[in-house]
Amino acid sequence: MNETLFSQIQRLLERTYAQVGINLEDCIIDRARSVHLSKLAGASARELNEIARTFLRHAGEQLYVGIYYSRWLIDQLERHDPRSGLSDSNIRSLIVFVEELNHALHAALQFKNGQRRIASEEFARDLELQAQVDTYLVLLLFVAFFRKTQRVSRTDRRWLRFHLFSRQCPDAFRDQNLRGRYLETCELAASYTQYLDTLNGVRRLDEIRKFRSLGYSAKKAHIFALMERTTT
Repeated sequence: MNETLFSQIQRLLERTYAQVGINLEDCIIDRARSVHLSKLAGASARELNEIARTFLRHAGEQLYVGIYYSRWLIDQLERHDPRSGLSDSNIRSLIVFVEELNHALHAALQFKNGQRRIASEEFARDLELQAQVDTYLVLLLFVAFFRKTQRVSRTDRRWLRFHLFSRQCPDAFRDQNLRGRYLETCELAASYTQYLDTLNGVRRLDEIRKFRSLGYSAKKAHIFALMERTTT
């Protein structure tokens, strides 16, 4: 039985970090459910991406996860399957696809580790920062797979960074909190992934596993320390 793009990426992330214990593909919801949950999420949530969303709720010791992908997004990925090649025609769709899956996976892992403040701003920023870092690394693997030498060039990296970081428009958010969240996490992820690019495969894996174990404030402090060390 052929694996789906979703299951392949989930398996990749779980090999990198830890088993989440469930098939996250079972958490995918339809548009009607997404619209309903968006209304419950409040006014600021209306500004978030409508083509893909991750919803989290916990009751007692149970975490409820909903992942929504629009029909348009799925159509784009089916028409231009990134497993057949990554290009301008599918990279934005793949970024959105991976980030939402990543949100769900790391939320579940953190919940298993005792994190219960899933509605806090710090938790939201932590998920967003982690997703941007992981998505960059996933994109690198896609690019490398289609290179004969399995090496990613500087041009490849600039192209990925343009689509993942430079094309973001945090200023477009009317909500000040959302604007600050995406501006800060984008800048942090861009800086941290530049550092990751200097490491070999073994050191990079060890580094990102340690990074994931940190809380958001500790992640920020770690990135600032790396930036200061590089500048010095």
